[in-house]
Amino acid sequence: MLALLTQRDAARTLKLSVRTLERYRVRGGGPKYSKIGRLVRYNDHDLEAWVASRAVSNTSGGGRDGRD
Repeated sequence: MLALLTQRDAARTLKLSVRTLERYRVRGGGPKYSKIGRLVRYNDHDLEAWVASRAVSNTSGGGRDGRD
């Protein structure tokens, strides 16, 4: 079953603010999302994949994109 989360639910799941998710949508680098009309929705599987893609094994060298 497809689980679509609201922006607020996605932020709560990721332990981020709604504003942070909004910034990610504008600047890029955040989890995938869908626009359904004016609504923004997040698939729970996309949130899991995004978190997994951000996993690192050490702190040397900073983040993958140089901004972390």
